[in-house]
Amino acid sequence: MISVVDVTKVFPGMEHPAVGGLSLDIDQGEFVVLVGPSGCGKTTTLKMINRIIEPTSGEIWVDGVAATDVPAHDLRRGIGYVIQQIGLFPHRTIAENIATVPQLLGWAKDDIESRVHDLVGRVGLDPAMLPRYPSELSGGQQQRVGVARALAADPPVLLMDEPFGAVDPVVRAQLQEEFLRLQEELAKTVVFVTHDIDEALRMGDRIAILNVGGVLEQFDTPEEILASPANDFVADFIGGERGLKRLGLRAVSSIDLVRGPVVDLSDGKIGAEKAMAEYGTDWVVLLDGDKLLGWVWDNDIDQGSLSDLEPHDFWVELGPESSLRSALNAVVMTRSRVAVVVENGVYQGMAGLDTIAGEVEQ
Repeated sequence: MISVVDVTKVFPGMEHPAVGGLSLDIDQGEFVVLVGPSGCGKTTTLKMINRIIEPTSGEIWVDGVAATDVPAHDLRRGIGYVIQQIGLFPHRTIAENIATVPQLLGWAKDDIESRVHDLVGRVGLDPAMLPRYPSELSGGQQQRVGVARALAADPPVLLMDEPFGAVDPVVRAQLQEEFLRLQEELAKTVVFVTHDIDEALRMGDRIAILNVGGVLEQFDTPEEILASPANDFVADFIGGERGLKRLGLRAVSSIDLVRGPVVDLSDGKIGAEKAMAEYGTDWVVLLDGDKLLGWVWDNDIDQGSLSDLEPHDFWVELGPESSLRSALNAVVMTRSRVAVVVENGVYQGMAGLDTIAGEVEQ
């Protein structure tokens, strides 16, 4: 969908290029993150794709067409663009801001209104906000409007320049989550700039790590970059705790869970003691069929039937989609030293420290 071919940008008065001989191929529907230190040319590269900045040399192709063969304003209308400062028009309502590009393209009024209302719901905004002005919205809400405006004309390509950098960490995490959900639905080709390696690892299908001067040090999947940094620069840039960061990329569903010390209510005291002996625990999980009820101590089952007991809730319950890093946290933070996995109330199994650690070693 996007090809950057040996592109160089030298600004007037600069001795060295801001971007030097950069080449990248980005597939249709791929989410690519450009990340690197200040001066690595990531924002310059982004702006050259939609010709806000013209390259000094080299070529950029978008959907099989050379960017320079298309009038700049037509090229930009086919590319969504989201920036950190958001750039909403302060004198226009939220509805008018979102409708900007469809209006420029001459869409019918009814089509524009339908598209605006559809996007408001998709980005998690209340339709009651449409008559308001940007100054009446929070930073996170304004950023959602910025995303909606970029998507309004349904462009195949979306460029995002540190779009979540100006909001607090909690809102930032929410926006990241919502955009990943949106991307799963829409499958746009996204080029995303950030200075935050953790954000890059969370968001990107592939990550381009740039050095000062737009030098490409490594372009690969988050998993491969963490497992095999191309050089010392990449290893230093991604920082320590590479093993933990890799666990953050893997879902619990990717590993084989163990059954654990589990007993059905109908199994009685003998079944509970057998399960605890097998796993060497002083507690047992109670199930009613496949439904997780909780856990009890060995001393709790000395008297009466299992159905008479009041089981304790697990402090942490994970779903199959939870990360292995979350599972590791559950292991070290709970006395049971296991991560319990449940889906819609149905018990799936447990993961222990050895299983999780083995995933890092692979």
